[in-house]
Amino acid sequence: MKTFGISVAAAGICLGGYLGYLQFSGNFHTVIEGQLYRSAQPSAVSLESYVRRYGIKTVINLRGPERREHWYTEEIATSSRLGIDHVDFAMSASREVTQETADKLVEIMKNAPKPILIHCKSGADRTGIVSALYSHKIAGHDEEMSEGQLSIAFGHIGIPYLSQAFAMDRSWEDLEKQDPTKG
Repeated sequence: MKTFGISVAAAGICLGGYLGYLQFSGNFHTVIEGQLYRSAQPSAVSLESYVRRYGIKTVINLRGPERREHWYTEEIATSSRLGIDHVDFAMSASREVTQETADKLVEIMKNAPKPILIHCKSGADRTGIVSALYSHKIAGHDEEMSEGQLSIAFGHIGIPYLSQAFAMDRSWEDLEKQDPTKG
C-alpha cells in the first residue's frame, strides 16, 4: 500500500511539473504547420518571435478585449507594429460552446490570413476546442485526431464534476453530434 501511495505521489509531482513547464514555455504548439498554431497568452517578445519564425499573419485572442489589461494593450500594439491582423473572440473555458459560436469561429478562421495563432490565457482549454474545430472543420482531419487537441498533452484537464474546463469536452461531444458530415 505504501508503494502505491509513493507511486501516486510521484505521478502527481511529474504531472504538476509537466503542467508547470507548459505554462513556463508558453504552451506553444503547431496544430497544422503553416496554417494554425496555438499558445498561452504570449508576451510581446513571444508574439514577435512567433510572427518572425512561423510567419503568423493573424492572432485570434480567445480571452476577449481587456482594454485595461497590460497584456491586451501590449498585444494590440505589437500586432499593429508587426502589421498582423488581430481578432478578439471572447470565450469562457467554463461555458459550453454553442453551434452558433462554433460556426462563427470556423468562418473567422476560414477567412483569416494564414498562418493563424490562437491563444487564451493558458493555451489549454479554449485554445484546445478551437484547435479541434479548425482541425476537423477546415483541415478535414477525422474527429478522433481533432479531439486530441483537447488533451493533457496541452494542459487540458477535463474531468466531469471536478473541472470547470470539462465544458470544452461536453461542447466537443455536442458539436460532433450536430456535425452534418456524419453519416
